[in-house]
Amino acid sequence: MEKHGRISQPRVLAMILAGGKGTRLMPLTEARSKPAVPFGGAYRIIDFVLSNFYNSGILGMHVMVQYRSQSLIEHLRKAWRIGDGERQFVTVVPPQMNSGAGWYEGTADAVFQNLNLIRDFAPDIVAVFGADHIYRMDIRQMVQFHLDREADVSVSTLPVPVHAAQGFGIVEIDRTSRVVGFDEKPPVPKSMPGDPAHALSSMGNYLFNADVLIQALEEDAKQKGGSHDFGRDILPRRLKTDRVMAYNFLDNEVPGVGYHEEPAYWRDVGTIQAYWQANMDLLGDTPPCDLGNREWPIRTEPSYGPPASLVNCYVDHALIGEGTRAIEADIRRSIIGRHVRIESGAYIEDSIIFDHTHIGAGAKLQRVVVDRHNTIPANVDLGPRGQERGEEMDAPSEWAESGVLVIPKPQAATEEQKRRLPSY
Repeated sequence: MEKHGRISQPRVLAMILAGGKGTRLMPLTEARSKPAVPFGGAYRIIDFVLSNFYNSGILGMHVMVQYRSQSLIEHLRKAWRIGDGERQFVTVVPPQMNSGAGWYEGTADAVFQNLNLIRDFAPDIVAVFGADHIYRMDIRQMVQFHLDREADVSVSTLPVPVHAAQGFGIVEIDRTSRVVGFDEKPPVPKSMPGDPAHALSSMGNYLFNADVLIQALEEDAKQKGGSHDFGRDILPRRLKTDRVMAYNFLDNEVPGVGYHEEPAYWRDVGTIQAYWQANMDLLGDTPPCDLGNREWPIRTEPSYGPPASLVNCYVDHALIGEGTRAIEADIRRSIIGRHVRIESGAYIEDSIIFDHTHIGAGAKLQRVVVDRHNTIPANVDLGPRGQERGEEMDAPSEWAESGVLVIPKPQAATEEQKRRLPSY
């Protein structure tokens, strides 16, 4: 690869890691991978990282899937058919068993098993990004940072409170932003110099010079045992041989972001509480994350239903999806998906209702997440001030540690359930 300063328009290939189980998001991940979990009434979690690349003009994207991937595959097929298929594409890449007879053994192994895709594309830079966070990022700015600093590897970083940093890779840097230490999910995170309250965390987003990445993955594959993980294995090793730089996500400027929005908004939605809170962040007149940004839209699967129909309803701080019908309902601080039917007298507060759900007359839901294709019986009272009546539900209900009630997706819809669903 020629010197960075001579590359005016580097060729960038995105390798998106989307095979995670999302164990802490159970039961929402019982039948789907974490990147496929619905979000914000219309989207899937993966739509955010893909939209970041799309809006940044980086249109070659391989999505590596594994765990219960059918829902994700179907979504990508419907929502992400772009480009000419050669230099512009979103391609699903299941385990190919190019280097063994099993599934991907770690994040690094997932990319290693697909080195042929990298060699075929012949990029200058490979972007290895996760698919399970909610954020907006102009990736072109990180690429420019990578070039300007003549980096071999760049890591996107963000300060986080020390007390909440145990679940992240912790980065140590010198005065030039060069990474001098990397500790994946330490029990006692090291704070930033001069800021004892914060630690510098890795966002799990990396830029590699293509030749550096290929060498690193080939060397890692020869290691016996180990996790074959970027954070645990690849990054710590490359500190000894390569110029690894830390990109500060706080410096990233996305067009169209409102004055009221949280700078560098980024959320790890790995738990029910975090997932619920990130959804709530979308609501209100001044949401910390505003999905109405026309200069940086989040792309998703199109919906062809009619406009939402609300008859004699009280609605306050809510998002309502297409095709939803509600009659004499009270909806407060909630996100209602598409093609939902809400009967007379229903009360919904601080809740998230997925697509194709039927809320019975007089039902009360507070701090509840209802997965798709559920039927909530009439007059049921669900939430901290009510009594869970799970025996009346079409699907068993589960409480998260956060106090958010989760109604999982029914295992199989009966004919009676199908009759209760909206006909559109």
